Amino acid sequence: MRTLHLIGIPTDRVDEGMAYLEDAGVHVSDPDQSPNRIEWLRFEDHSGMPEILKKMPHIAYRVDDLTAELKGAEMLLEPFVAMEGVTVAFVIEEGLPIEFLQIEESNS
Repeated sequence: MRTLHLIGIPTDRVDEGMAYLEDAGVHVSDPDQSPNRIEWLRFEDHSGMPEILKKMPHIAYRVDDLTAELKGAEMLLEPFVAMEGVTVAFVIEEGLPIEFLQIEESNS
């Protein structure tokens, strides 16, 4: 089952309080601080993230079974551990990047 987690939108704006994810070369806002669950993403020039993520918004869903969601999917980024207890993967659906997050219950 998919549950809307956030909407990620690339930006060039600099917001106070953005976290920097060094491995991805991206600054991100906290969607918990947005009434619309928006995560602003400001990519560094050297970011190795796929161009489609740098240019297009993406929808992120929290899922119970990441493996099941990825069956037959058009992969954009293979599953990786984003932080302790959170595994993430990106796919393409309807021409749009879609993020799936599987969060261990102790990290909910």
